[in-house]
Amino acid sequence: MPPNSDAALTLPPLYLKRGEDARLRAGHLWVFSNEVDTKRSPVTAFAPGDACVIVDAGDRALGVGYVNPASLIAARLVARGSAHALDRSLFVHRLNVALALRERLYAEPFYRLLYGESDGVPGLTLDRFDDVIVAQATTAGIERLKPEVEAAVQKVLKPRAMIWKNDAGIRVLENLPMYADIAFGDLTAPVTVREGELRFELDVLGGQKTGWFYDQHANRDRLVHYVAGRRVLDVFSYLGAWGLRAAAGGAREVLCVDASQAALHRLDAAAAANGLAARVRSVHGDAFDVLKELRAARERFDVVVVDPPAFVKRKKDIAQGRLAYRRINMAAMQLLAPDGILVSCSCSHHLARGELLGAIQAGARELERQVQVLEVLQQGPDHPIHPAIPETDYLKGYLCRVLPA
Repeated sequence: MPPNSDAALTLPPLYLKRGEDARLRAGHLWVFSNEVDTKRSPVTAFAPGDACVIVDAGDRALGVGYVNPASLIAARLVARGSAHALDRSLFVHRLNVALALRERLYAEPFYRLLYGESDGVPGLTLDRFDDVIVAQATTAGIERLKPEVEAAVQKVLKPRAMIWKNDAGIRVLENLPMYADIAFGDLTAPVTVREGELRFELDVLGGQKTGWFYDQHANRDRLVHYVAGRRVLDVFSYLGAWGLRAAAGGAREVLCVDASQAALHRLDAAAAANGLAARVRSVHGDAFDVLKELRAARERFDVVVVDPPAFVKRKKDIAQGRLAYRRINMAAMQLLAPDGILVSCSCSHHLARGELLGAIQAGARELERQVQVLEVLQQGPDHPIHPAIPETDYLKGYLCRVLPA
């Protein structure tokens, strides 16, 4: 019996086993391979990225999505019901809805424009740097739909250039190649971002992720209230967003630490361009090693920011990652002056918020320190959290006061 959906007239059905539609009906967008009724619709009959109509065991169409038989997440739902095809028109609609929120939130065109599942487009991220759009496709479905995405971006935004920064590790899970290239336009002029009255020049093709970490923008705004006249250490600094914002906020001295020399070159250039070079210094090296050297030199800071890359990339890494977060926070607290401020963050989705706080507290107790949580940090509103998809809630952090016990 064919599914009761107009989309089924043109798209092949992907049938779910009985009872496996509950999570999708509750709002989630993923179909795992063990939820597919492979007798009625063998996943291997699909090519990676093929569009499909997702159908429950009672032949009711849930919506339109795409398939990847090589992935544990066998399909992703993009549009509920049967009114929309996976085409330029759908992406234009999603972009306009996402843009309406960002234009309400931000005075300038610097933000995450589209955040995957939370903005109704699983597998697609768009960051906006004024007239340059940096896109990231993390699924075979979006990889196949790149021309439609590009056409939608051109129609809605008419940017100077659009870049595909498709080198995220998660693409390995979809058997996709790693690359970065220009979709259209040119990059003869520098790509810049403005934040807190500062200007940073980016390497959107060769830099980390999409070139900038917009998810911490609001948290950096909050840090500024704690830094006036203080000595600040920015660990895992990348381009110095935390550190330079602190310097601009009145910090008397800022030390930035990162393992990427290329990033530090850009950080130093940004410090000079923004008139902050006299108060900002950078150190190249592994964060744990540099913190150890600073401790041996009896250095002390009034504020320490620890914003590392994900220490927990998979569930099986949780125990090891928990230890890494404890170690890095202990090392940071050992460099804090009495009554200092610690900003500690984690972008590891698999590490629960309470586990990060537990790592901070465990390190504090070992050092005989007392911690007061002053502010709880999370990703900014241009990274909205989908209440049915826990994976969209990944960034957590704490702004703490650290005192002698």
